[in-house]
Amino acid sequence: MMNLSRRRFLKIGAGTMAAAGSLDASLHVLAGSGKPAARGTRTVPTFCNLCFWECGAIATVRDGKLWKIEGNPLDPLSRGRLCPRGTGGIGAHFDPDRLRSPLLRVSERGEEKWKAVTWDEALSFIAGNMQKIKAEYGPESFAAFIHGLGGKFFKQTLRAYGTENIAAPSFAQCRGPRDVGFTLTFGDGVGSPERTDIENAQCIVLIGSHIGENMHNTQVQEFAAAVGKGASIIVADPRFSVAASKAKFYLPVKPGTDLALLLAWMNVIVGEKLYDKEYVDKYGLGFEQFAAEIQPFTPEWAYPETGIDPDLIRATAREMARYRPATLIHPGRHSSWYGDDAQRSRAIALLNALMGSWGRKGGLYIPAGMEIPGYPVPPYPKSEKPPVDNPNNQYPFADEAISTGIREATLTGKPYPVKGWLVYATNLLYSLPNQAETIRAIQNLDLFVVVDTIPSEIACWADIVLPESIYLERYDELHSEPFRQPFIALRQPVVDAPADQKPNWWIAKTLAEKLGLGAYYPWKDIEEYLAARLKAAGYSFEDLKRDGILPGPQRPIYFEDGAPAVFDTPSKKIEFYSAQLQKAGFDPVPKYTPPEQPPQGSYRLLFGRAPTHSFSRTQTNPLLMDLQNENSVWVNAVEAQRLGLKSGDYVRLRNLDGQVSNRVLVKATERIRPDCVYITHGWGHTSRMLRSAFGRGASDSQLITRYKTDPLMGGTGMNVNFVTLETEV
Repeated sequence: MMNLSRRRFLKIGAGTMAAAGSLDASLHVLAGSGKPAARGTRTVPTFCNLCFWECGAIATVRDGKLWKIEGNPLDPLSRGRLCPRGTGGIGAHFDPDRLRSPLLRVSERGEEKWKAVTWDEALSFIAGNMQKIKAEYGPESFAAFIHGLGGKFFKQTLRAYGTENIAAPSFAQCRGPRDVGFTLTFGDGVGSPERTDIENAQCIVLIGSHIGENMHNTQVQEFAAAVGKGASIIVADPRFSVAASKAKFYLPVKPGTDLALLLAWMNVIVGEKLYDKEYVDKYGLGFEQFAAEIQPFTPEWAYPETGIDPDLIRATAREMARYRPATLIHPGRHSSWYGDDAQRSRAIALLNALMGSWGRKGGLYIPAGMEIPGYPVPPYPKSEKPPVDNPNNQYPFADEAISTGIREATLTGKPYPVKGWLVYATNLLYSLPNQAETIRAIQNLDLFVVVDTIPSEIACWADIVLPESIYLERYDELHSEPFRQPFIALRQPVVDAPADQKPNWWIAKTLAEKLGLGAYYPWKDIEEYLAARLKAAGYSFEDLKRDGILPGPQRPIYFEDGAPAVFDTPSKKIEFYSAQLQKAGFDPVPKYTPPEQPPQGSYRLLFGRAPTHSFSRTQTNPLLMDLQNENSVWVNAVEAQRLGLKSGDYVRLRNLDGQVSNRVLVKATERIRPDCVYITHGWGHTSRMLRSAFGRGASDSQLITRYKTDPLMGGTGMNVNFVTLETEV
């Protein structure tokens, strides 16, 4: 976590907010009221929206102006502390580039020429065109890409309309391979937030998982506590990350060879009988077949593939076994890397199974949630057509909609035409690989709607753009994800929106009413909806508004304390040898395939996260831009010297398909292997309406023209692109 003093942060915040001239009015009066701001200080509990972790927070308003936001000490996720992004979240309210009113396109798609319209005009335009699509093609020909909790009501409206073609890019482009790999092994996914018991782990293994850079708040706090208690840290990564600096063992593995390393570790642990035999015998199935399958994958076999010395592979395998079951091989989050990612994630799951860590203290605990009845609505209409994303069950283990599958159907018209898209809270050009394919698909649409808070790149291609109020200005659906301690959290408005922005629930409800689907929203407003759901569960809406958090009763989270040892696999056991994979024509035990190597003079392009920004969403946040206003490309110091480059120089990246990036700063460092380069994701904006971020840094998304699709679940491996460096004069 960044070392930024409270005084320094507030000084930064005050200076940056004063510079946001286009929103001066909101600094002096309550937005939209026209009345002088009330004097004094008040606090409002809510929860953050800067990432999926959704940390509980308390916002402070001083003299009518949003002043600061801090962690809510009642919240089990934030534990009273926010990360740099969360603390800087107030900058989203003062963002000078925010969308302020609905915009209707008045030129060709992508030209960024608009006219402002009223909400009634905008939603009538959308509803009319949706009815035309429904009449001509059927409701299934309207699809949506929705990210985050705020999309709940859009999903409700679209299901009432008659479509199930609703995807979250976070499945195929991020966490899906991991969840499928663990479900195939244990019968359950890792969850979100993840069920990692980092604080109690005595040995933590990170394989391309950058704790502290991805800034998942609870995990960062727990990791710091584990390091402070002397936990043994093992990091395998082509890049010496911040987490690697805390490691006892650092393994600079060749990119794309993680599965070879995992197989070699398991070979040592099984061959030397270092696994938890009692646990495996009690809960496992197919262990003998599994052991036979991994026998050839010795450390000596792995050495030429991974570049890791066999003695180091053995030493780290023994280190893991020394601390079992309090050994956690971290499952990661973003897991769409090379196209074999579900099997790689399954190997991580199997290594955890050998440690006996699933359901055990210091491993992966069994989370608990709080049940809240839904608000009663009529049944959704049954679709007459199958979903378009996975025709003929091509990817048999996909358990969510595949975003790139919807894009493919839009391009080809098969298995039936897709003629409308709604995109909510995801910059689709930066989340899906191959931007050209996405743009070609958009050109096949009769209607393209984007709901966002800023004029993102994907919004530039829309027919109509709807401005959503930010999370500090609205209510959202209740937050009650299973976790170590059950809880219910409330997001509620802290200040008014500064212009004509509207909350997602109001947009979705009003659109439904214009579509003749008002019966699916029988409540007057969101407060009535939330209060009714909480009352049905036996809780008080007023109490939740006051505290922001309703904690539930603590339940056992470890097998040894009484947590249920339930495995929802076909065998009801941990499946070391997967008969369901074998039956579907896949390897029952993961197999390694060597990755494609960089052409001469090229480097594999790797990308990741910055602790100060959320994807491509926050580069116009004045507070967060003050902390980091562009990205850089990590280049091995020896390679940089060979190319005549030094830190602070600018270069452009060119991929094998001729795509060239914006100019980007060089970071010449010994902390990365010489066969790859690395940049943080989300920069290089091309939307000219993002005035404060336009052109800053380089976009990895523009360079990801190639991808490999995971045959099990349809995820897109994107670490398969290679670049050269061109000096910027």
